[in-house]
Amino acid sequence: MHSQSPSRTRRTILRATASAVAVAALASGCASETVQRGFLPGYSDGEVTDQTARITSLWNGSWIAALIVGIITWGLILWCVAAYRKRKDDHVLPVQTRYHLPLEIMYTAVPIVMVLVLFYYTDRDMTAIKDLSGEPDVEIQVIGKQWSWDFNYLTDDVYDTGQHEANVGDLRSEDEIEGAPGTATSLPTLYLPVNEVVRFTLDSRDVIHSFWVPAFLFKMDMIPERTNEWQFTPTREGVYAGKCAELCGEHHSGMLFNVAVVSRAEYDAQMQELEDKGQTGELGLDLNRLQDPNPPVVTEGEN
Repeated sequence: MHSQSPSRTRRTILRATASAVAVAALASGCASETVQRGFLPGYSDGEVTDQTARITSLWNGSWIAALIVGIITWGLILWCVAAYRKRKDDHVLPVQTRYHLPLEIMYTAVPIVMVLVLFYYTDRDMTAIKDLSGEPDVEIQVIGKQWSWDFNYLTDDVYDTGQHEANVGDLRSEDEIEGAPGTATSLPTLYLPVNEVVRFTLDSRDVIHSFWVPAFLFKMDMIPERTNEWQFTPTREGVYAGKCAELCGEHHSGMLFNVAVVSRAEYDAQMQELEDKGQTGELGLDLNRLQDPNPPVVTEGEN
């Protein structure tokens, strides 16, 4: 019984690798839209914001590049295992090489180039996503607090306020708004006009929070005594789930909210409703979680 020759083994491995690549390419071409989006949130009837397509492209490009590197690496490992394995009647030690300068230069230079390419595309897209040069149509201040949200509609001089969801486990599908997962009628709702530039000013009253709407494919931290800004255009009407993405205390899981992207007419109606309730002006950063500007002082010995 003779072992296969190295050339025959290499041909077998090359055929197997080519077949695997062909199957992967065919599968990706026939994959569902969810797979083509890299399993990111999305909808078949349009992008949620003017930035989600850019983020999806960066995500998929990064995974494709990582997969190509992985296939090449795995292929080389398997080829070395098969081609240079110890054979039955081979009792000779392989050539002992202390170093191989061209090879060392290659596996130093190639990773550097890969990191620089990834850095370039990441920096390009993040610069575009965080660009604030455009003139906003609507300005909104979002304030994170333990454990809910306040929304100051600065352009319309009205505000809305929320309290944390105390019983997250009790929320059911029948509580959802328009069947949108993660939403609930009991949660505060942030309204945005569709196809208009919205600029967010993000602040925190107490600890670090993070403003996250998964469908927007972007989140931004809210840090005490520091203001962060973000600007984008919502392009698809609908209701989306929002949450805090930074562990911020005991009731962090109940720090939820809804985002409703609506027509300009419906947006104006909501602003008028807040004004009719007397919720005009702004809620400041001097309030506590109970909206009390002068919280009671607990002295020693009091519960």
